[in-house]
Amino acid sequence: MTMADGKKKDEVTGIETTGHEWDGIQELNNPLPRWWLWTFYLTIIWGIGYTIAYPAWPLVSGATAGVLGYSTRAEVAAEIQRFEDQNAAVSATLASSDLALLSPSDPAHQFGVAGGASIFRANCSQCHGAGAAGAKGYPNLLDDDWLWGGDLEAIQTTVAHGIRNETDPDARWSEMPAFGDILSEEEIVATAHHVLSLSDGDHDAALAAEGATLFADNCAACHMDDGTGDRQQGAPNLSDAIWLYGGDLDTVVTTITNARFGVMPAWGQRLSLADVKAVTLYVHQLGGGE
Repeated sequence: MTMADGKKKDEVTGIETTGHEWDGIQELNNPLPRWWLWTFYLTIIWGIGYTIAYPAWPLVSGATAGVLGYSTRAEVAAEIQRFEDQNAAVSATLASSDLALLSPSDPAHQFGVAGGASIFRANCSQCHGAGAAGAKGYPNLLDDDWLWGGDLEAIQTTVAHGIRNETDPDARWSEMPAFGDILSEEEIVATAHHVLSLSDGDHDAALAAEGATLFADNCAACHMDDGTGDRQQGAPNLSDAIWLYGGDLDTVVTTITNARFGVMPAWGQRLSLADVKAVTLYVHQLGGGE
């Protein structure tokens, strides 16, 4: 049925249709339930009110602040500050303590280890791994092989000042020459065989004997005659079969040829003294600390 205004009406129900039809079935233009309409209008009103009261509309360099001035960042900052205030006393004790004299039963020690775990995961695990087992080029902190020492004082110094960085004048510093500019390829291979022999690695005895003289002339000043290294210089122990970059012949040859130069940030410039001591306690108690 077509009405005078051109609109169609369903003959059975007498309700106006939308004009849509599928296989002879017409869509009725039933009005929406009144409760649904009011709910919809209320959500619009609520949405407008929310965008006025709270941060909502993105701008070029931020967002509208809202008349209430609410900020989730400020809320989180206040919560963090609340916990920092609660821990202020024990944190101050940790910061002023000599770690070597701090008993494991002391609340400051327990606070340091627990807090140090969180600090480690947030700042150190990207290189040393979540479990501190390290990776190629990143030291394993679980073993007892320490380049500059593994007691509490040595670890704290390393954490605070870092290694071979250019931001802290007190950073640990050592630099191995690139012997590719000094020795021939044959001499480097012979030296590599001697280095591998120091830890009973797979090597050629004749080449190792030839490399012994080269090692004494070029490497022993830092790594010592027996290859046990020198912590004062940051020279690795070559006799313990613990390798930072790998202990196969090709890797050792590459190391001798090109040298290595890993860098660690100076965390003392980014963390508080209490935080540095906390992560020191955490690393020390992992199993490799001396």
